[in-house]
Amino acid sequence: MRDGSIPGVHGRVRPLTLLGDPVLHAPCEEVTDFGPELARLVEDLFATMYAAQGVGLAANQIGVPLRVFVYDCPDDEDVRHLGHVVNPRLVETDGVVVRGPEGCLSLPGLEAGTERHDHAVVEGRTVTGEPVTRPGRGLFARWREHEGG
Repeated sequence: MRDGSIPGVHGRVRPLTLLGDPVLHAPCEEVTDFGPELARLVEDLFATMYAAQGVGLAANQIGVPLRVFVYDCPDDEDVRHLGHVVNPRLVETDGVVVRGPEGCLSLPGLEAGTERHDHAVVEGRTVTGEPVTRPGRGLFARWREHEGG
């Protein structure tokens, strides 16, 4: 759509930040304001992720150096997991280490064999500041490690 929106999603599609952009190499800042600007950022992250046909997207991947990510990712049993985490911390990884293909929306068209655990837990906050814990297994755990570390 011309206005940068996609049907059924409230945010606007933003340009992806690609490899080489300094924002991808700098540490992201902790979110301290859980107001309407953060809610708009999360909506824009979802819209951009869906437009790029990804399963997850972090704020720095649209040029915003904040610790926020969104996801819409299946696990190995094809159960859909949909949500977001603000100020994520990877607090647990265990289980079997599996090497598999992994891509990134900031590196379009590239995949690399990457080792990840088949169980991971991320803690953080919701867009309103409530604490959350998000465990994952299989592909969902791989993605947790990719985004939540």
